[in-house]
Amino acid sequence: MLPFLLLASRAEDAAAEDEYAAYLRYGGLEPRELHRVRLEAGPLPDIELSDYSGVIVGGSPFTSSDPPEQKSRVQHRVERELSGLLDRLVAQDFPFLGACYGVGTLGTHQGAVIDRTYGEPLGGVEIELTEAGLADPVLKGMPRTFTAFTGHKEACTTLPPHAVLLARSAACPVQMFRIRNNLYATQFHPELDVDGLVTRIDIYRHAGYFPPESAEELMDSARQFTVTEPMNVLRNFVARYAA
Repeated sequence: MLPFLLLASRAEDAAAEDEYAAYLRYGGLEPRELHRVRLEAGPLPDIELSDYSGVIVGGSPFTSSDPPEQKSRVQHRVERELSGLLDRLVAQDFPFLGACYGVGTLGTHQGAVIDRTYGEPLGGVEIELTEAGLADPVLKGMPRTFTAFTGHKEACTTLPPHAVLLARSAACPVQMFRIRNNLYATQFHPELDVDGLVTRIDIYRHAGYFPPESAEELMDSARQFTVTEPMNVLRNFVARYAA
């Protein structure tokens, strides 16, 4: 099998390693089957798409819709590199799955309106699949509604007309969409289970995402949810595109 490529951009080593482990676990992959590039650490190397089964973009501290003057040089570089790669991916309809940051990157690239209208606080939400979602092979076998973890400042307000809406929630109208046949983006985190979210809250308690004193309360709240279905997105994506 050709490996998958994970493009990550979490600067904190503990968060980056935990994210990588989650993609391995829920994708059913061995380390040799999931190559990782940490975009925040240096320029994106030359990528030969024929070497890979598919491309996955993980979560990120970057917010695509921030004004340009508020973005760091690293963020500007990462956005340029991802945009150039997406030119190729979309042209080839190459298998792509962007989780959370994928909505900002793929959505922006395809002309969606990405802004802060539908941000969601950190926690569990009920996701509802559309009719197109129920019929999509990457969502095969999933119930119409399920719980997933979200936490994001920006979201998609308006999809471009050529995109297919696959999932939504009460507070966020675009939780998952598809471009062409093989490019997907989710606003929810398909890699996050309860332990993963608790770990991430602990790692980021002083990163400015939430008041540090609320970390314990957020972790206790996360433990009240049962989150098992979103991981099927990863399993189905890998099963469909493993080459």
